[in-house]
Amino acid sequence: MSLLLSLKDDQYPYSGFQETRVVCRAILLNDENKIALHYLERNDSFRVGNYYETPGGGLEKGESLEEAAIRECLEETGYCSISLGEIAQVNDAYNLIKRKNENHYFLLKTTAHQQKHFVSKGDLLIKQTVFVTIDEAIALLENEAKTPISKLVFAREYPILVFLRDNWSLLLRNNLPL
Repeated sequence: MSLLLSLKDDQYPYSGFQETRVVCRAILLNDENKIALHYLERNDSFRVGNYYETPGGGLEKGESLEEAAIRECLEETGYCSISLGEIAQVNDAYNLIKRKNENHYFLLKTTAHQQKHFVSKGDLLIKQTVFVTIDEAIALLENEAKTPISKLVFAREYPILVFLRDNWSLLLRNNLPL
């Protein structure tokens, strides 16, 4: 079961791309099968924007996509996790910073909690991490899609959450340890 999407940036003017970044994102489930979402606040080249998104970040040299998703969750949330598999890939772009992104989404299950340790500049945008039901996660994304950057994040994240919600029973039937 997987989803593949390709999106374009319709919020900022196109002026070419200079790089492609591989990003590993996580649908991180806790023991109550609630999903982790970060609430971000920014005021930078993307302008002011507040929004929710899933944990994740860039692939580092020498690690697998799955290892990167697990590492990013530990850094950003403090949760150790196991992977239940890749569920989606979303190719998107940010015209403003001339970058294409290849986002790989993994379904992860928390196993233990440690101290989170932000390591990147982007981590400093995270103001709060919440665990919510799939329906609450979808509603939070819908309510925050008001600024150009939040609309781009919404376009990337929303289809993944809807796909997960619509296939939740299939995940359970396939005996994934939810």
